[in-house]
Formats: sequence, C-alpha cells, structure tokens
Amino acid sequence: MLAWGQLRCIGATTLEEHRKYIEKDAAFERRFQQVYVAEPSVPNTISILQGLKEKYEGHHGVRIQDCALVIAAQLSSRYITDVIFLTKQLIWFMEIVQMWELQLDSQPDKIDKHERKRMQLEVELHALEKENDKASKAQLVEVWRELDDLRDKLQPLKMKYRKEKGRVDEIRRLKQKRDKLILALQEAERRYDLAIAANLIYGEIQEVESTLAQIEGTADENIMLTETVGPEHIADVVNCWTGIPVTRIGQNEKERLIGLAERLHQRVVGQNQAVDAVAEAVLRSRAALGRPQQPTGSFLFLGPAGVGKTELSKSLAEQLFDDENLPIRTDMSEHMEQHSVARLIGAQLGYIGHKKGGQLTEAARRRPYSVVLFDEVEKAHLSVFNTLLQVLDDGRLTDGQGRTVDFRNTVIIMKSNLGAEHLLSGLSGKCAMQVVRDRVMQEVRRHFRPELLSRLDEIVFFDPLIT
Repeated sequence: MLAWGQLRCIGATTLEEHRKYIEKDAAFERRFQQVYVAEPSVPNTISILQGLKEKYEGHHGVRIQDCALVIAAQLSSRYITDVIFLTKQLIWFMEIVQMWELQLDSQPDKIDKHERKRMQLEVELHALEKENDKASKAQLVEVWRELDDLRDKLQPLKMKYRKEKGRVDEIRRLKQKRDKLILALQEAERRYDLAIAANLIYGEIQEVESTLAQIEGTADENIMLTETVGPEHIADVVNCWTGIPVTRIGQNEKERLIGLAERLHQRVVGQNQAVDAVAEAVLRSRAALGRPQQPTGSFLFLGPAGVGKTELSKSLAEQLFDDENLPIRTDMSEHMEQHSVARLIGAQLGYIGHKKGGQLTEAARRRPYSVVLFDEVEKAHLSVFNTLLQVLDDGRLTDGQGRTVDFRNTVIIMKSNLGAEHLLSGLSGKCAMQVVRDRVMQEVRRHFRPELLSRLDEIVFFDPLIT
C-alpha cells in the first residue's frame, strides 16, 4: 500500500528507535523519505511557547507573561542540559501552570502558617487546662494571650483572602466564558452565519471583555493571590528541579563579585597573593573573558599543610554560593590505582556496581553550583588526570552510564604538597622566595603533565605562616 501510494503516512520517531526498529527492514525503510528535525533554538522555542500560551491560559485559568516565556527558555537552556530542549519546555509549563492553579485553590502560606500556629496553641491550651500548679496557670495565661493576638491577625487576613479569592474566581470564570464564545464565533464564521457572528463580536464577547478589564483593574496593591505567572515563578521551578538558587544568583551576582578579594582577605590571613590570584581568576570568568565552556575557575593550590588552602576553598564557596560546607571533597589518596577512576565517574555497563553513580559525577549532578576540591592530588593515578582533562577543557564529564554532567558552574580546586620542603626552606632564609617557587614549579612540571597544567587558570602558591 505504501509503495503504490494507497496509504500515505507521516511518522515521527527518534534516531535510536529508527535504527532499532526501521533500519533492520530495508524494504520498509525505502518507503519513507527521512527528514531530520533538529532541536529548536532558544528563539524558536520562545515562538512555539507563545503559540501554545493561550491554550495553557484557557485550560488552567492563569495568565502567562511573555517575559516569563523568555526567562523559561533561557534558564532551561543554561541549567537543564539532560533533556531535549522543547520537551523540557513543555514539561515546565505543564508543571508551572498546574502548580499555580493549585496555589490559587489553596490558602496562602502566610495564612496557613498562622493556622498551624493556632492549632498548636489550642492543643497546648487544652493540655494546660488540666494542670493545677502555679507554673501551668501562668503559662495558660500566656497561651491565651498569644492565641488572642493570633486570632486578631488571622481575621483581617482571611477577609482579604476571601475577597481576592472571589475576584480571582470571577476572572477565571469570565476567561473561560470568553474562550467558549470565541469558539462559538469561529464556528459561526465557518458556517457563514453572519448574524450570530456579529451578535457575538459586538455583544457578548465585548461585554465579557469589558467586565474582565474592569475587574482586573480593581486589584489592591499588596495582593495575596494572583493569576499571573511571571519570571520569578519560573525561577522557583528551576530551583525545585535542579537545586540551583537561580533567583538569588541573579539578584546578587554583582554584589558577590564586587569586593570579593576584600571579603576573602577578612577570613584568610597571611596569603595575600593567593587570595588575589583566586579572586582575579573568578572575576575574569564571570566577566566572560575566558572560554565559555570552562568551569568558573580551576586552580592548583601548592603549599605545606596548615597554611589555609582548605580554608580559602571554604571561604570561596561561602562568598559565591552562600554555604561554606558546599565543597565536593575528594581525597585523591584513595584513587592511586587505575581502576579507581570508576569510583569517580561510575562503573561501565557490565561491571559490578554499574547501577551506582560515580562519587564525583553524582555529587556534581545534584549540586551543579559548588566548589570541587581534590585533596592531595599528586597521589592520584595518571588515568584520573586524563579524566580531569575533559572537565577542565570542556566543563563537562560523561559518567559510566553515558550521562553528561555539567561542570561549567563549578570551581575546581586541586591541593598538593609538592615542593613543600622548598617553601619551608625559603621561610628559614636559606633561599630567596622566587628561587624557592622556581624549584617548586620544577617539581610540579616533573609530576604533572603539561596538558593538565595548561588548562588551569592559576597555580597558586601558599607561603608558610610566620608565628
């Protein structure tokens, strides 16, 4: 039927499924002309979402701002890399509008918090009424006072909520009515029923739109409920999906970078050159002066133990990501054998433990905004360094299960004690500090391969501390 044109068919499939099911039958494959459909770009995705926006708005009774569409496409392109672009956009909007629809049908968080507190006080009140000691009676009076104050706060909030809920419900009802009238208008135009079409255009539809505009214009300033989905709601969904604090990162980016070196100096004392080198490298990356696919920063910290290498890593994590406990720490002395690479990225299919993820890749997938700290990196096997080359060069790493993990928003720090004895000899005054550092670099070049050192942003020296 396909060969004689009796059956005309348009199919859609993935490249993998085409290879698996269709290519095995050469005769069947010849009946179709292959048309490769590429993944849409960010502007094309925005255009597609703008075409679907009215359907989502009419079905869920919400209003989606155009700027929210732009933010959704940009954020998903940057932060969610393991799903096809258009697919994740559609999933996003289904989740966003459904979540917003549920919020419109439930109490605001402020009222819900007060209600929970009221229930807690009432339970405590009933328990205290059964006690007769002096302390319980004094506590009973205090609970009664707190309960009365809470009820006084709840009463106006509930009145305002009921008023706004009625307004939102009326807006949603009018929008649904308008959509039904528009469908009726389109049906009348297809039948060339001009009388009904004119009645709908200049009568019912115009009346509904006038009423809708009047109700939408009567909103109070501090509203508790809104049917509008904006960019901030998109950022909240990104945070739920990825754990990345998109809103906080976007608002405070300049504040975090301005004066970064001064704030690092306040916590790390006695290592001025090291702190300045790290701060300048981070600023260059944030100013887009480096390669876009590289991590935010990649450093090799050299120095003896106890001079502030780990402390600077924690301080950098606190300044960039608001959490000093954020570093993903890996002790490289545990990866001295060649097979230990599987512990970092996960075992290949067919090997024991292939269903488990790697220590490094799984941690980076869960926390894509973090500091990755490799302790005692000089003890790692050569195969481990070969794996790190891809991270330092392209900002990504493929784990044992074939998933690509994004490292572009991480700071890579490798700690080493190579040449520590030379730095200590410089402290005693036996050699000039520049001569000492040249000796340390000779040891570093003998131990690490040139392709690894060339991919680092900075090699940072930590001087021995003077008591």
